[in-house]
Amino acid sequence: MKIYSENKKAGFNYEILERFESGLVLFGQEVKSIRTGHINLAGSFVTLKPQTGGGYPEPYLVGVKIPPYQPNNAGADYNEDRPRKLLLNKKEIVYLAGKSKQAGFSLIPLKIYDNSGRIKLEFGLAKGKKKYDKKEKIKKRDVEREVNRELSA
Repeated sequence: MKIYSENKKAGFNYEILERFESGLVLFGQEVKSIRTGHINLAGSFVTLKPQTGGGYPEPYLVGVKIPPYQPNNAGADYNEDRPRKLLLNKKEIVYLAGKSKQAGFSLIPLKIYDNSGRIKLEFGLAKGKKKYDKKEKIKKRDVEREVNRELSA
């Protein structure tokens, strides 16, 4: 399993409660671009948009820029910022729709990776951390670093 991009700040800024895996609807040149490592998940999120004819909402990955594989050969209508549809089953979509409506919950992309030749997105149901939680984590990390220095010296 090769990881193409990882959202390293997600673990620091959010408390990840559950993880989900989904496929992505991509164009061919987007797949090539991702496989060469031209993708960044920072600042992106998953949203659920209602369908036009009713029914259950559709999940989309928003805020991810995937530049064209060959910029000179990209079509004039290619948009690197477009929302990408996620492929989930109905049970997961209904569950996520209920959870994301609750206050304080977000759907945050964690990593994009290759699974048997297919590009997958791992995202998490997350709750934002408060500032004092982040400071406490930094203090714990510093104390552990100091203890490891003392033990190794």
